[in-house]
Amino acid sequence: MKNIFCFVVFVLFLSSCAVSKIKEIQVVKLAETTKSWNGDDLPNYPEGKPKITVLKITIPPKTKLHKHYHPVINSGIILKGVLKVVDINNNILILKEGDVIVELVNKIHYGINEGNKSVEIIVFYAGTENLPITVLDKE
Repeated sequence: MKNIFCFVVFVLFLSSCAVSKIKEIQVVKLAETTKSWNGDDLPNYPEGKPKITVLKITIPPKTKLHKHYHPVINSGIILKGVLKVVDINNNILILKEGDVIVELVNKIHYGINEGNKSVEIIVFYAGTENLPITVLDKE
């Protein structure tokens, strides 16, 4: 019985040591909004079977993206570089490492990397199965 008691005390001691070595989990809210970056209200989600798409996009230096729009709600975070985003009304948003964008929906815009380093951005799209995430402007 004494051996069992010593074993239990030993296990409890080891457990408390292990618990003390666990690092504290941190949660940082990067974005929470009902509006896109230019202040427009986000639309309702489309009807249909949900489809989530996550992309890592790399934009080389001195590159301007084609004008386009997104028919689905999406948000991204800049991992590297500086990205300039321009909408059709010439509203401009400059994003740098760690910045979050809640993108425009159904509004034509484009991005441009004016810098000398590639831009890396992770983008999360909340769409539906039969809806494209990006549509190029026909202009």
